[in-house]
Amino acid sequence: MMNLNFGFTRTPRILFGAGTFARLPEVIHGFGRSALIVTGGRSLAESGRLAELLDALAVRGVTVATATVRGEPSPEQVDRLVADHRHPAPDVVAAVGGGSVLDAGKAIAAMLPSGESVTDYLEGVGQGRPHSGRKVPLVAVPTTAGTGSEATKNAVISQVGRAGGFKKSLRHDNFVPDVAVVDPELALTCPPHITAACGLDAFTQLLESYVSTAASPLTDALAWSGLARLRDSLLPAVREGRRDLAARSGMAYAALMSGITLANAGLGIVHGLASPLGAAFAVPHGVVCGTLVGAATRVNVTCMLDRPDKYPHVLEKYARVGRLLAGQRAETPAADCRRLLSIIDRWVRETGMPRLADYGIRAEDLDELSAAAGIKNNPVALAKADIRRLLGARL
Repeated sequence: MMNLNFGFTRTPRILFGAGTFARLPEVIHGFGRSALIVTGGRSLAESGRLAELLDALAVRGVTVATATVRGEPSPEQVDRLVADHRHPAPDVVAAVGGGSVLDAGKAIAAMLPSGESVTDYLEGVGQGRPHSGRKVPLVAVPTTAGTGSEATKNAVISQVGRAGGFKKSLRHDNFVPDVAVVDPELALTCPPHITAACGLDAFTQLLESYVSTAASPLTDALAWSGLARLRDSLLPAVREGRRDLAARSGMAYAALMSGITLANAGLGIVHGLASPLGAAFAVPHGVVCGTLVGAATRVNVTCMLDRPDKYPHVLEKYARVGRLLAGQRAETPAADCRRLLSIIDRWVRETGMPRLADYGIRAEDLDELSAAAGIKNNPVALAKADIRRLLGARL
């Protein structure tokens, strides 16, 4: 049955489209006279866009400091950057990069006013203190199309290790970025393997939010529009790279929609496994999603086909996605579901998703990982054996 009792969190002010990066200086200037620019790696600098941004801000009289984030942000990294840039604190933080950079920028903006350790405010870690929501204004500029962090209220912070590792969120409604500047041109130079992992992350978020137990007519409509764009854009973006701006635009839109829908409908078993996997092993988040989405969807659909009377509405949703991706209707909804599974398997295969064993995960690890999985909004209450089976399929 459709959920007609729902809430909807706010979204950023969104500037979307090729060339919108040129508007970033005016957006930053609108928040004040000093800015912290958070970037990742070297690609923005090597492309010349960082120098272009800094020159444009200098012309506007904006004083700029820069910070670099490599890999998924750790508490130590966030705390260090907050300490480095707190005196004086900038008027605005602008995070330009992939999902990890956006999460780092979100956490830095949230912790600059107090200077306290981010660990104290992470869910299930440290003191578990509630954050006041006070933050420095934040502008999010994604350079990949995957996490949708430019539209969400949480920042994922990681500490990787078999002992004491965690992957937890810093979360508050006020942490939604004030402005999201989504320019698909920034992803044109993104390498194929990163494009693939990010793209399958966006697909997983769209599919999981669409079939979530907390889905609503509003999130369904947004997820559907994202899935339609992703269908025509994923493989071309991976294959054509810098030559296909239309595909990059489609993926940027799909990722943005996935961020909005996950923030309002929640996610399923793939993301319920992403936290324990990413905490214990150095597996990139996009790879977790890309390698598990097919096996997880198969387990969900198989469990529901065994009890079609119990899950008619969700089975029809899976069938509908199968028809969308295939571009035609099969003879029965069950056949549409099987076609969906076949298409996801092909995407995983053609994009070259690694297997879990490539990151040191072994069969003896699966019981512990299965026990730690979250299934809060998954459409089926999976048993531990079901979760172990889907992990084993990608070992």
